[in-house]
Amino acid sequence: MKKIDTAIFSGGCFWGVEYYMKKMEGVFLAEVGYTGGTKDHPTYEEVCSGTTGHYEATRITFDPSQTTFEAVVKMFFEIHDPTQWNHQGPDFGEQYRSAIFYNNEKQKEISEKLIRELKDKGFRVVTELKPAQAFWVAEEYHQNYYEHKGTTPYCHGYVKRF
Repeated sequence: MKKIDTAIFSGGCFWGVEYYMKKMEGVFLAEVGYTGGTKDHPTYEEVCSGTTGHYEATRITFDPSQTTFEAVVKMFFEIHDPTQWNHQGPDFGEQYRSAIFYNNEKQKEISEKLIRELKDKGFRVVTELKPAQAFWVAEEYHQNYYEHKGTTPYCHGYVKRF
């Protein structure tokens, strides 16, 4: 039986995070959705309104025999700007906050360690660490957005930080 692990990240527009995470070896599923808010089954419009408290997020499912949680977090920090608060590039709004939603203490410890490393390198990291909450899968038209559109992300790009 295949072992799996999950990680949930918010790093601006969920389409860009999904796009890059799916390219990682060992990642076999990336789903975009919403987490961290107060409404069950929120819609995209509700999240964008700023009334639900949700983050646009991406849930990554990966094989820990092929990659590690630490490698996935490093990729997360290298595909978005963890120093931007309530926005990412041209996208503004509280749903674009940078956050890691950890599933257990080990994930929290690894995330804290990597944030310390970035801060030691001079980055003013604003990424929040929060316990994982309900993850609501976004509407189907948001899944695999860039594959369907045939373009690449406009607000995310890879920047080596580790």
